[in-house]
Amino acid sequence: MAVTEAVENYLETILILSKIQPDVHAVDICSYLGYSRPTISIILKKMKSEDLVNVDGDNHITLTEKGRDVAERIYDRHDVLSKFFIMLGADKRQAVEDACKIEHDISDEVFELIREHYKKLSLENGGNNE
Repeated sequence: MAVTEAVENYLETILILSKIQPDVHAVDICSYLGYSRPTISIILKKMKSEDLVNVDGDNHITLTEKGRDVAERIYDRHDVLSKFFIMLGADKRQAVEDACKIEHDISDEVFELIREHYKKLSLENGGNNE
């Protein structure tokens, strides 16, 4: 089954939260995304059944290897696209917002072209990535 954009966003959120706090709970995801607890519960069940997340006895949410692969792929795309748009002169807020929209739909081929162009421009600008 293909991972939807919504699931990619949840996985990316779990990854981000796990980088800034020791444990991730459903309430943390709710706060971060601004969604209700019932919405999060439904999607967590789906992600658990698809082997994307684990939920332990203390309700700590962790990514499985499969879930981490998806989350890191999306997070990488978001990071590179945001920085590339900022480098092109976009406002940071707008760059981040647009990267969120594009990161899910852009082909691997075109994303890799953007990544390579971003790296080249970054080196030309003295390695300043932001």
